[in-house]
Amino acid sequence: MPMRGRSTGTPHSSGVRRDARRRMDPMPPQASFDITSPIDFQEVDNALNQARKEVGQRYDFKGAKADIELNTTEKTLTLVSDDEMKMNALWEMVQTRLVRRNVPVKNFEVGKSEASGGGAVKRVIKIQEGIPIEAAKEIVKFLKDKKIKKVQGSIQGDQVRVTSPSKDDLQEAMRALREHDFGVALSFGNYR
Repeated sequence: MPMRGRSTGTPHSSGVRRDARRRMDPMPPQASFDITSPIDFQEVDNALNQARKEVGQRYDFKGAKADIELNTTEKTLTLVSDDEMKMNALWEMVQTRLVRRNVPVKNFEVGKSEASGGGAVKRVIKIQEGIPIEAAKEIVKFLKDKKIKKVQGSIQGDQVRVTSPSKDDLQEAMRALREHDFGVALSFGNYR
């Protein structure tokens, strides 16, 4: 008489299958982190509003032309002033406000001042968001040259992913990357 509720199939237990799957995966788990270079445009806008307010209160800018414009779609900052001296003072005010709001000034590529209409001077500053491909290649090459055991970098769009089986080696790689200047501000995240 067959017993009810029991299968008459092969005597496999689910534990045996799980162990077999574990043995088939030869790679140890990889720890990783991402290197990015983000810009918070809301913080940039707040800093520029503070700089505009300061321009309105400063005695040396009374009656002078001083405009600050942010274009988030083209990622540019345009400064317009009467002369080069006021332009430098205006850029210094903007930099101070950006630093106070924890916006990396390294990501602002300052161009040369050019003549604008009405005898004014105009300066267009490009804002670099994300890691440019040249800097990403330099980061990957830097990690290879450091020869930190089993640490590998791979470029993924505008960020770099660094992987290693050892979290200690990743910490060492982070330390080395912080000490080197790549021309953009680096931010480490997604640490797993």
